[in-house]
Amino acid sequence: MDEDCQNCPGLCETRETVVHGYGDVAADFCFVSERPTRRADRTGIPFAGVDDFSRLHRALGRLGLCDLTSDPAAPRLENAYVTALTRCRHPDRGPTDDEVGTCESFLDAEIRMINPQLLVPIGQRALSRLGAEYTTRNPDDLHIDDCHAEPIRGRGFELVPMVAPTAATDERLDDWVVAFAEIMASDYRQTKGRRDR
Repeated sequence: MDEDCQNCPGLCETRETVVHGYGDVAADFCFVSERPTRRADRTGIPFAGVDDFSRLHRALGRLGLCDLTSDPAAPRLENAYVTALTRCRHPDRGPTDDEVGTCESFLDAEIRMINPQLLVPIGQRALSRLGAEYTTRNPDDLHIDDCHAEPIRGRGFELVPMVAPTAATDERLDDWVVAFAEIMASDYRQTKGRRDR
């Protein structure tokens, strides 16, 4: 994962930093967004705050997955890993299909390395991509507004989609936290040869 990657000229010209995944590499829960946030482009840490925690990290804190006493610029994640479909951010647009495809091997390598139990697609683009890859459902039938906080049985992973925290109302984010807490309290581990933690 080259820090000076030049594979996507449209992104390389505008990015500040290549943003790789971040968090607990033995995590049960892997959160995947479409692209790095503006703050992540500056800091190199997905969803990192500056003086305050991001909405995602505050939601994870409510679940015991983010230490809200740690530095918001480098939050301490516990049993959670955060990454994106692409490693670089264009300030004015989302990634093209070609740019997502170029970074696909990086995301796949992260998911294989972490071997999480649950994947959390954040937003429609991540839901479509992960739904196509890890479920037998038609990705055109997966709509983030309908699937938000609803577990989707996958191949080796269960997906629990989340509306992008920046676009979610407090109520929608609360709904996701409550649903995810219930999943965490259940026997969520899949049968896929993972060692017990």
